Amino acid sequence: MQPFNMHLAGENGIFITLHMTQKLRIALLQVDLFWEDIQKNTELFNKKIKEIPQEVDLIILPEMFSTGFSMNAQNLAEPVEGPTYQWMLKTAAERNTAMTGSIIVAENGNFYNRLYFVYPDGTSQKYDKRHTFTLAKENDTYASGKERLIVNYKGWRICPLVCYDLRFPVWARNTEDYDLLIYVANWPAARVAAWDTLLKARAIENMSYCIGVNRVGKDGNDLQYVGHSATYDCLGKMISEAHDAVEFTEVVELDKQHLQDTRSQLKFLQDRDKFKVLPD
Repeated sequence: MQPFNMHLAGENGIFITLHMTQKLRIALLQVDLFWEDIQKNTELFNKKIKEIPQEVDLIILPEMFSTGFSMNAQNLAEPVEGPTYQWMLKTAAERNTAMTGSIIVAENGNFYNRLYFVYPDGTSQKYDKRHTFTLAKENDTYASGKERLIVNYKGWRICPLVCYDLRFPVWARNTEDYDLLIYVANWPAARVAAWDTLLKARAIENMSYCIGVNRVGKDGNDLQYVGHSATYDCLGKMISEAHDAVEFTEVVELDKQHLQDTRSQLKFLQDRDKFKVLPD
């Protein structure tokens, strides 16, 4: 079958972008979060996920999707494998899809902005946000992660990162030949131009698909968010629709053959610098 692209607009404002060759179908959920209200956000995502077309391989939620980007960890943090994590497991199993997004977790006397990658079989992996956002004093509340995560899922190698990590290209450098780079975020409108530019740059420099999922609306600190969730291919071409400042769900289908063919033709990754990230 020759590749072709199709954009479908369905009920409930769901946009579907199909690239009919292969292989990984991913749902991006850009929403207006309820401030520090885990129950309402869970109900919101139950509704949004129910409306996703049945056949998806991965659902991506924003950063701190159960609370918004809050420093109130003392009151909002959940234990390891707490209720929201259990909700992710249940939802992934019911939909037969993987899910990822970050929540507030307490472990061993520390708070973490922790991303979970949950598989439909009930297993999971985690990544703690490496670069805590000092401008918002996130570093005063949350401990920094030490290790990067590479997920192996359905033949794809995926590197999931969190928001402020986007500004640090060394941490994202594609030294493991991953296929997909993901950023979940609460990235404010005031600096959304940087978000747009850096997502595209990360895709180009790492010769990887790059997806960023951001929120919309206003949070409890009166910060405005305009989304700009997007998917870029390994040459920096946007392959998703542009949805600014509104809630939306979009399904994109990534084509691994396109990625492999492009890397084979343009061998830029072979010329990358070799280095090690030193511990703090």
